[in-house]
Amino acid sequence: MPEGPSLVIAKEEMKLFVGKKVIAVSGNTKTDKGRIVNKKLIDIKTWGKHLLFCFDGFVIRIHFLMFGKYLVNATRETDPRLSMQFKSGEINLYTCSIKFIEEPLDEIYDWPADVLSDVWDPKAAKKKLKTIPETMVTDALLDQTIFAGVGNIIKNEVLYRIKVHPKTKVGNLPTKQLNHLIKEARNYSFDFLKWKKEYTLRKHWLAHTKKTCIRDGDKIVKEYLGKTQRRTFFCNTCQLLYE
Repeated sequence: MPEGPSLVIAKEEMKLFVGKKVIAVSGNTKTDKGRIVNKKLIDIKTWGKHLLFCFDGFVIRIHFLMFGKYLVNATRETDPRLSMQFKSGEINLYTCSIKFIEEPLDEIYDWPADVLSDVWDPKAAKKKLKTIPETMVTDALLDQTIFAGVGNIIKNEVLYRIKVHPKTKVGNLPTKQLNHLIKEARNYSFDFLKWKKEYTLRKHWLAHTKKTCIRDGDKIVKEYLGKTQRRTFFCNTCQLLYE
């Protein structure tokens, strides 16, 4: 599943079409895609893992699910879920969820919850975390209402960075570590964005998919943890389980 930084990159790649009119659409989506034809693309926004195409009167929300892809001015052999053609090129979206939003975005999205947003609010994140003391941190970091844009890679790397065991419950985290978790969720997201643009992201992974801890030489464990049951990589030696 593409994480928040990947969608920011997608937005940047597609911004050349902002202000342009959609001259044709195609794709196997069952939504009323025909309403997009002859509409000008006013803006492209992101919120967490949502890519938002803004038109006059409505927005198209794209969620790439687990295996979604996009291509700009290129195609795949399989049919796209949605293809938007412009005079200057095309956007093709594959294996994704598509939804039309009619309401103003400010009524739907909590913009300060997006870890990459200019209006990110760490105090609000901390307040939300305080309401879920029994939740394991491995689940809390993937809660999009708190850390919109954080995905499994970011989760694993943040917990490894701050030396917190993923089975630790939020309520058992010392205040210092709680603050550290919130801070690093944003910091690592920007590192992810930078490395993704440089095509060096995998080279910087310290825990995700790794076998051995670089700090103590112990085994990196892989388990499917929490309510989300997502792959979690961690070191039982240096990542402390707070109880």
